Formats: sequence, structure tokens, C-alpha cells
Amino acid sequence: MASSTGLSATVGDPSPPATTKLRSLLAACLAHALHDGYTDGLYAFLPVWQAQFGLSYAALALIRALYSGTMGGLQLPADRLLRGVSARSALILSTLIASTGLLVVALPFGFAGLCVGLIVAGAGSSIQHPRGSMLVADSYGRASRRPLGIYNFSGDLGKALLPALVAVLLPILAWRAVLGLMVALGVAVAIALTSLARGATAVGTAAPAGPSGRRGRGGFGVLTAIGALDTATRMGYLLFLPFLIHGQGGGSPTVGLALGLLFIGGAFGKATCGWLGERLGVVGTVIVTEAATAVLIMATLFTPLMQTLILLPLLGVVLNGTSSVLYGTVPELSGADTGRAFAVFYTSVIGSGGVAPILYGAIADHSSQTVGVLASAATAALIVPLVLALRPHLRGTAA
Repeated sequence: MASSTGLSATVGDPSPPATTKLRSLLAACLAHALHDGYTDGLYAFLPVWQAQFGLSYAALALIRALYSGTMGGLQLPADRLLRGVSARSALILSTLIASTGLLVVALPFGFAGLCVGLIVAGAGSSIQHPRGSMLVADSYGRASRRPLGIYNFSGDLGKALLPALVAVLLPILAWRAVLGLMVALGVAVAIALTSLARGATAVGTAAPAGPSGRRGRGGFGVLTAIGALDTATRMGYLLFLPFLIHGQGGGSPTVGLALGLLFIGGAFGKATCGWLGERLGVVGTVIVTEAATAVLIMATLFTPLMQTLILLPLLGVVLNGTSSVLYGTVPELSGADTGRAFAVFYTSVIGSGGVAPILYGAIADHSSQTVGVLASAATAALIVPLVLALRPHLRGTAA
């Protein structure tokens, strides 16, 4: 990464002090960890909500989509609306709105409260992704690839820790009380953010992408489609994983353990897939990870509980690690407006994550849970031929 730092210096980019950069990175990472923890922590509540409200698989997926769909659909509007607001203030606002939504879910407002609260929480989280990533990019300029990787990794830490904690607490406390603790955590993070990223601006200053030209724009469309399918695979499998574990004899604590193992594997997958990307290129890495994802998803259908738990970290590496390769390729293929490209990419992948599980849930309702899981594996396999179309749009070393 020394070369990136040197490049930044040679082009004369305005560079904030090192302490300001670090505070900005910490603020973005803290918000990312919390919001991604919120996002995936909701999966642990699905069996509880199914029992309390009598929901089908498709209805569960629809409920889940109220959060993820709102979060994905409001990425671009939120980014445009808050262009005149400092990144620090935007992250604080994002966290407080998301926490308020979870508070509405926790209060005894019935099924309507559940739906409204998830929509509000999703609206809050929609602010975090584009504003957090651009805070990092603005702070580090052309040397932002490694900090963006750290930012991306921090989300996986939240995905690993918060869902596991929620599932451990659910057998001990009422689910509304567990949500109350999540709200308290969000308020604490918002308070911490007030002392971080001071002076950060809302105006993007990240360096524009290289001279990829029209080739980059076409490649960005292919990249976004691959990202959407990759996310659909992940969200579809996560929809069924708690029920898969229950069907193999595991209780709520085991569900939490399974989610934690999967997300910990996903966190390590960020570094692993980055290492693979340097050696195999983007296309080769995505082919390997998506093929492995399809095989491992199918394997968990036929293994007993203990073997499934052993496979889940490895599955997490390939299931979640692919996104780091795709996300790191956005600046190369984005054209002139990298900030908007990030928002578009997030909108596409999160929107896919909201819509695709509804389809998988409907498949399961009209056939079986096994067929629903196989559908998510087939989606991963579909990416393999699609990624070959990305090769012409990449520079030689990246392809």
C-alpha cells in the first residue's frame, strides 16, 4: 500500500491529519459494525416472530424485506438529501433513526408495530452505507483502498458478534427486552460518534476513477448484477439457516452459534478473498468462491448438526468474502462519480437481498425448505458464467 500513499502525495491531494483520518475511519467502522449487526441480528428473531404471529416462510421473508428493502431503496435518495450535512452528523442521524425503529418493534404495538418499526429502522440504516464509505474515501483520497477494506471488514465483525449475542439472550430474556438492549447499544454508539470524525464534510473529495472510460461503465453494470446475485444467495441461505439448524436438532443457542460461525467465516473471507484476488484476479476468484458456495450450501442439507457447524465457517468465507472482491472493484469501473457508484452498488445488492428471499420463501412454501435452499445454491452457480462477461472490462492485472 506504500505505492498508494506515494501516489496520493504526488498528485497533491489535500490530506487531513493522520489523527483526523483515523477518527473518521473509526467512526465509519463503528457505525458499519452496528448497522450490519442490526441487519443480520434480525435473523435470530425470525423463529420467534413466526411462532408469535403465525407467519409462513414467504411472510417471514416479506417482513425481513421491510427492513432490507427500505434500506436498499433509500440509499440514493438519502445520499442526495444529506449532501449538505456533515458525514459525522449523517452517521449519528442514521444510528438514532435505526435505533428508534427497533424501539417501535420492541414496544407492544403488535404486528403493525413490527412492520412500521422495521421500515423506520431500514430508513435509518440506508444513510449509513453511502455516507460511511464516502467518509473513508474522502479522508484517505487515493490511498483509500486499504481503509475501505477495513471499513468493509468492520461490518462483518458486527454480523458475527451481534446476532450471536442476540440468539444467546433470547432463551434468557423476552424478545422485546433483547430488542431494548439493541436500542440501548445504538444510543451508546450515537454518543460515541459525537466525539469522532469531527470536521468531516459531506462533500465528496475522493479521487475519480482511472481512465476506464466507456468500458468501465459497461463493466459496472455487469459488476452490479453479479453483486446482486451474490447478495441474493447469501440472504436466501440466511433465511433458511435458523430452520435448518432447528431441523437438525439445534435450539436457539445453537442457531446463534451457527450464525456466529457463518459470520466469523465471512469476516475472515474478506482477507482470504483479497489474497485470492491478488493471485487469481477478480474473475478467477469469483468463479472459485461462487462454485464453492454452491457446493457447501448443498452439503449443509445432508450433514448432521455437528458437521454442519464445522462447515459453516468455511461456507462463510466464500459466501461473504466474494463481496470484498466486488466492492473493491467499484472504483475501477465507476466512471467519474465514485460516490454515486457506491450508492448505486449498495442499492442494487441490498435491494436484491430484500426481494430475493421472498422468492426463495415462496418456493419453499410451494415445495419444501430443501428446494428453497437448493434455489439459493443455484443462484450462486449462475454467477460463474456471468462473471466471465466482466473480464473484458477489467485492466489486465485485475482480470
